[in-house]
Amino acid sequence: AVKAPKSIYDPSFYHQPNMTTIMAMTAATPESVAAQIRPALTQLYVMYFRMAEQSDLTGPQLTIMTRLNNLGAARISEIARLEGIRMPTASNALHQLEQRGMVERIRDTEDRRGVRVTLTPLGKKELERVGDERTKHLADMLSSLPPEHLEIAADIAPIIEQLAESYTERMLAKRS
Repeated sequence: AVKAPKSIYDPSFYHQPNMTTIMAMTAATPESVAAQIRPALTQLYVMYFRMAEQSDLTGPQLTIMTRLNNLGAARISEIARLEGIRMPTASNALHQLEQRGMVERIRDTEDRRGVRVTLTPLGKKELERVGDERTKHLADMLSSLPPEHLEIAADIAPIIEQLAESYTERMLAKRS
């Protein structure tokens, strides 16, 4: 808790803490952190997608392609489960990607009745191009920070990665 100065003769009377200082002096809660960063995250999200040259691939298509790139060939049911979407939605997205030559269906070597989906060389190339483009735009955003704040951003990058992983796992577990 912030201690109030006793009188105008108390030096701390002239150095009242601002809201950021007060929040830093209290225990962080998910709600307090969310309230503090939500407006800025929203603004950055909107600017990021306005400034980035838009790929004609949708966000869900790109996440499916990224997952295939990281996991290798996968069954449609596995993709649907990992993406937290229904089978028809995954099947439709994969069909659109297949029509564009980004993915291809291959026989499952463990179950000849089954089919797996894998990225094509064209799909890998497009995923890399879009990833490089978006990395450049995010780097441009980060370049607006002073060096000491960029160092802090680098320090919290693993926390952001952990948040993305743990929250995704939690949300997928709720759907199961």
